[in-house]
Amino acid sequence: MTRIKNLAITLLAMMVVFAATSARAQFSVLYSFGVTSGTDAAFPIGALAQGEDGSLYSTSQIGGANNKGAAYKITTLGKERLLYSFCSLTNCADGNEPLGGLTLRPNGHLIGTAAWTGPFTTLYPGTIFDISQTGSFTLLYSFTAGTDGVAPSAAPILGPKGGFYGVAWGGGGKTNCGTIYQLTTVFTVIHTFDKVHGCNGVLHTSPTLSNALVLGTDGSFYGSTTSGGTGNYGVVFRLTYRPGKATVFTVLANFDSTTGPPIGALVEGSDGNFYGVTAGVGTSTKVWGSVFKVTPSGVVTILHTLNGTTDGELPLAGLTLATDGNFYGTTASTLFQVTPAGGFSVLHTFGGTDGLQPSNIVQHTNGLLYGVTIYGGAHEGINYDCIDEFNTGCGVVYSWNGNLPPFVSTVQLMGAVGSSVEILGQGFTSATTVSFNGVPASATVQSGTSLWATVPSGATTGFITVATTSGTLTSNRQFVVVP
Repeated sequence: MTRIKNLAITLLAMMVVFAATSARAQFSVLYSFGVTSGTDAAFPIGALAQGEDGSLYSTSQIGGANNKGAAYKITTLGKERLLYSFCSLTNCADGNEPLGGLTLRPNGHLIGTAAWTGPFTTLYPGTIFDISQTGSFTLLYSFTAGTDGVAPSAAPILGPKGGFYGVAWGGGGKTNCGTIYQLTTVFTVIHTFDKVHGCNGVLHTSPTLSNALVLGTDGSFYGSTTSGGTGNYGVVFRLTYRPGKATVFTVLANFDSTTGPPIGALVEGSDGNFYGVTAGVGTSTKVWGSVFKVTPSGVVTILHTLNGTTDGELPLAGLTLATDGNFYGTTASTLFQVTPAGGFSVLHTFGGTDGLQPSNIVQHTNGLLYGVTIYGGAHEGINYDCIDEFNTGCGVVYSWNGNLPPFVSTVQLMGAVGSSVEILGQGFTSATTVSFNGVPASATVQSGTSLWATVPSGATTGFITVATTSGTLTSNRQFVVVP
């Protein structure tokens, strides 16, 4: 697979190092990749996932001992540890170029995908894998380039009843438009794209990333494709899947050349609508991308259109909903905030040693935002071919402090009365107590950053609160109690 190239290199002369004096104090580079020649991770693109220990975990596109990608861990203080080097199994059976990052599992391990497997002289359709917090690797599934799909470039997400669900970028049928799959103890294709109703096999922009799914509070999955649909610039869809019942796939919205294709995962707002970004269609048409809202009934509103200069241009990843009720995202050159009403503010403009081509961001339970850039940083050309033709470096992990308070989050987003739920946060002790929408629950503290609670009888859908010795923490989203 051709490595992802920086879409904004030609615009570097237009960049300033920082957007404003206030942003300068809030933005920090935690780690620059490529510090160790021949072993460090490089070109990170996947989303960071908070682990049970409070550290952040993800994957890089290249780097590692075999220069085929790596899984890594980084603390919130910037201490990095390489966990696993891909292509360590014979014929790269474990996969290479893991693009999609990782998702935390309820057992403390993480799950992810590698877009490709095998030597470059043969087909290499991809893998799904499990990795522990100490780097123990388990291969869960190998794609066949048949009806199951090709190139699962986004990490699967946890479903409402314990299975994992994800998207394969291509394959699946004659149209080569990709699939949606379920992974429990077995692998099952639950939907095949057909171009008319969306397709991931052809992109109007680079890179070739498929869009991750998101689980809605209604129990359905929502997502987008990068092409196909009536305008051939992708769709936003809803997939309602219940084992043993008919799967219902609904196209909510079609995109066209005036907006560009949606890219990255959608995020559900507190109002029940879904928010995302479009990637734009390139400089020749002056369509630089946008931020949009789509209702569950399919009404699309463009909240902000990027101007290609001070706003930034050509987003690569979706939005993150933070605890202040605002959304945060990135373009090829900026970190921005957007309100549900469309108010847009640039928080930081990337310029080189602080990173280039930012990708996914996440809010940690300590309140800070953390993200990665594919390029840039302090180590240009030290590791492998990070120097590339652009001399841009191996990428960074950064934080942005918006003075948002700490909170708690749940690994499972929904569950029935009597089910166990893992809660992440900080400051947990034996004196910590938990309530589900005001109903006290029994809890077992695993560590200062992780505990398990049982959904109590009488609990209803609402926010979880965790009382610690230093204060009460509230969940960042409502926990859905299901029958």
